[in-house]
Formats: sequence, structure tokens, C-alpha cells
Amino acid sequence: MLNKKAIKEKLEKERDLLVGELKGMGKLNTETKEWEATPEELEVPEVDQNNMADRFEDFEAKSSTIKVLESRLNSILGALNNLSKESFGKCVVCKKDIEISRLEANPAATTCMEHIES
Repeated sequence: MLNKKAIKEKLEKERDLLVGELKGMGKLNTETKEWEATPEELEVPEVDQNNMADRFEDFEAKSSTIKVLESRLNSILGALNNLSKESFGKCVVCKKDIEISRLEANPAATTCMEHIES
């Protein structure tokens, strides 16, 4: 039997962890509701080209990581919003129950194992 309380707790814990990680790399744009990387603070007023290149690489890495984390966060938020719906825990492809072991491993899963690639 699906333990929605345990799933909710797991989703909330992961949500909080993801938000913390995102805050460490960027900020939430209140207009677009998307996370944006923030550049590393300058330690000295004049930087050489190597320092600027390092700073740019760091910014690019943060931007890439933010995209992945934001995508996962959106999945978690969607699952939390759908948790009270009758359709939660049902495969969006075949409408059958998603395996409990799959939901325990990934509470934001929207497909059963048969349709995992869909």
C-alpha cells in the first residue's frame, strides 16, 4: 500500500535540499520564476585574463548545474502538488499503478517501470 505521508516527507526533504543547493549557486528570478547562476565575487578590483577565464568557467558550471537541479526541483514540486490527487502514483502512459519500489526510490516518478523511457 502506498504510504503518502512517507512519500510527502521524502519529497519535502529533497525539495528543501535542492532549494539550499540552488541558493548556494544562484538566485531565484522573481519575474521568470527561474533560478539564475550568480558570478563569483571579485576579490580584487583588477583581474587578469586567467582569473576572468576561471570566473567564467565557474559561472558556466553553476549555470549547467542549476538547470539540472531546477528540473529536479520542478519534478518534486509537481509531485507534491499532485500527491493529494487520485491520479498520484499512476503511470501517465498506461494509467496503471506505479510500482511501490519505484515510488520509494523516486517519489516524483510519473511512469511505471514499463514506460520509464517514455
